[in-house]
Amino acid sequence: MENFSEILAAAKGGGVAMALIVLFSLLAIFVAIERALAVWGLADSSRKLSDTVIKCLYRGAVGDARAACERSGTPFADILLAAFGRHGRSSPENVLAAVERERAQVALRLRSRLWILGTIGATAPFVGLFGTVVGIMRAFKDMAAHPGGGFAVVAGGISEALVATAAGIGVAIEAVVLFNYFTARIAALLISFKVSAEEVVDLLFHPRAADSAEAAQPQARLAAEARE
Repeated sequence: MENFSEILAAAKGGGVAMALIVLFSLLAIFVAIERALAVWGLADSSRKLSDTVIKCLYRGAVGDARAACERSGTPFADILLAAFGRHGRSSPENVLAAVERERAQVALRLRSRLWILGTIGATAPFVGLFGTVVGIMRAFKDMAAHPGGGFAVVAGGISEALVATAAGIGVAIEAVVLFNYFTARIAALLISFKVSAEEVVDLLFHPRAADSAEAAQPQARLAAEARE
């Protein structure tokens, strides 16, 4: 408890650099919570929607498949609606191009604000180092003002200044870990969206009977593994 009080006191004396580092930490936590809520449950909801749409298409019920997407309102549904919107008036290649464009838009939305985590991870150590340099300069200035005091005059100031570097590195680690986690999670989602959307487009242009559904099970399993 005493050590924590000393760290807290050092942080209070860290000036603008420590204030920025604390702000960075809070901002990273806010972005992480916001992105977690944005991607929460997307894998399961997309899997269920994909299964529903594929079953409808095996029955030849294109209207029911489109209605299921319109009710869903998920990012994956937006991708499939891009396919349904061009079906019947465009070639398979153009439909796939429309799907890919919509998937790119979905990727932008899912990755929004992740740049904040990347920026914090890159700049927080330098902000901490800046605070340390300023603190050491202040400590040596105090030493010059008290020439007979020796190192004891600057020891406390230097130790407080080094807290800024440690805090900056800690916040940078926090931000980089969060950035990498969400980047990997979103990349996996986008791959699963691509696999499932291509299967839907294939069924739109090459309808198959319901009794051939078993033949599609290996591909469905691959899509499920990609989502995981």
